[in-house]
Order: sequence, then C-alpha cells, then structure tokens
Amino acid sequence: MRVSSRPKSPASRLPREGWHGWDQYAPFYDWENARTVGRADVAFWQRIALGARGPVLELGCGTGRISLPLARAGVSLVGVDRSAPMLARARQKVQRARRGRGGRWAGRLLLVRGDIRALPFGVSRFRMVLAPYGVLQSLVRPRDLSAALDAVARVIAPGGIFGVDLVPDVPAWQEYRNRIPLRGPAASGAHVTLVESVRQDRRRRLTIFEQCYQQRRGQHTSEHRFELTFRTIPVRAMVERLQRAGFAVSAVLGDYRGRPWDERADVWIILAKRV
Repeated sequence: MRVSSRPKSPASRLPREGWHGWDQYAPFYDWENARTVGRADVAFWQRIALGARGPVLELGCGTGRISLPLARAGVSLVGVDRSAPMLARARQKVQRARRGRGGRWAGRLLLVRGDIRALPFGVSRFRMVLAPYGVLQSLVRPRDLSAALDAVARVIAPGGIFGVDLVPDVPAWQEYRNRIPLRGPAASGAHVTLVESVRQDRRRRLTIFEQCYQQRRGQHTSEHRFELTFRTIPVRAMVERLQRAGFAVSAVLGDYRGRPWDERADVWIILAKRV
C-alpha cells in the first residue's frame, strides 16, 4: 500500500516564504546529512565560537547539528529556528543528553523558536552570531535578507563577530528530474530513498529542490513531498550588504581550514565585526 503526503499546490511555482518545506524536511534532515555533510564546518565553528568570550547565537539551528557540538565544547549558545518540528528533534537530543552521563553541557544550550528576520532578543545580547550552512540563502527575497541582517546588527554587541557560510553558486547547478542521490536504512527501521528534482529561476537567482522521500517498511511505502528553495548571494554582494548593515568584513575564507577565498572555492565564509 502506498500513502502520499503532498503539499497544497501554491498559486505560484515559487514559495511565498523561504521557510516553506523545512517542517516537512525535519524527519529526514539528520538522515540525509549523515550521508552527505562530511564537512569540517562543525570543528570550524567550534574554533570560532570558543573565542567569542560571551553568548553565541546560531541562526537556523534546526535539529542541532552544529549547536549541540558547540555546547558540548563549552560554548554558551542560543539556537533559533522557525521550524517547530526541527526544534523538537533538537530538544529530544538535549533531553537524551540530560538523562545520560556527561550531559551537563546541555545547560549551556537554549533553543528558541523565532524568525531570523525579527529576532526575539534584546539589544547587544550576543558576542557572536553564526549563520552556518547557507541558512541566509533560504531568504528568497532581498528584503528578507535586509531584515535578517538588521536584526543581527541589533542583537550583536559592538565588536562582536558575525560568521556567514554560503553555499557556492547554486544557480550553476544543472536542472534534472527524478534522480536518486541517496538511499539507505534509517534509525526508525525504514528503508529511505530520496528522489530529487532541481529547477532554476535564473532571473531571481533561485534554485528549487523538489524532494520526494520514500519510506518503505515491509510491503508499506509512504511518500513525503516538499520543496526547498535557496537564493544565490554572491560573496561581493554579501560583503556590501553586511557593510550597509553596520559590519566591517574582517575575513573572506574559501574553506574550513581558513584559506583565502577565490571564485573556485568550495565554500564561501565571511567573518564580519559589528562596528
């Protein structure tokens, strides 16, 4: 038997908000990242955050992939995310840690539901703000990015560091239909297959990922369909936006070992200081 979970068809092919799809993504986020993220970003952000000398805010903390390791390493961290299902999974991990040995670090982590365009925190509360793994690229309209940068500028203390990690040039990705990039067992006991399609809106510099996760348990298969949209923000454009928001860019890096950025870099990292 096959059960299909499909989102309602929007009037437009483009999402009204960049956060659309992330609630549906929550059950599969950790499964996918365990197979693809093989990145050194966690260790990189640990090194950066341990030098903050004060509380750190992570934008789009999701299921806690970065925020939990940072708290374990000794960082006093607040993670904010709009998706309640994503945060629920992060809180489950924290609760398991509290019940086990060595879970004292959980007291250093606070998880908050909120919109990164209107951060629910006081002025100058944080010594550092992190925007890892392309989270700012889920802001699909220029005014959304402006609102988020203004919100960060308000909650970060003068002299505090804002770290931004961008996914390089997603509009250069080829369009395709119904590829299977990933499959394998899940912790729930199901066998999961990701069927993915990509389409481009090059005028708006948007890349739309149509995701279909198929879960099979015995003879029963369910499908979960949703879309994720990302906006390309070139490094030079982001530097200009940060400067207009009240930041002075101190470094632009091309990998998680700290090497300088160039156009061919695998990652785009910007570190900026609140003026």
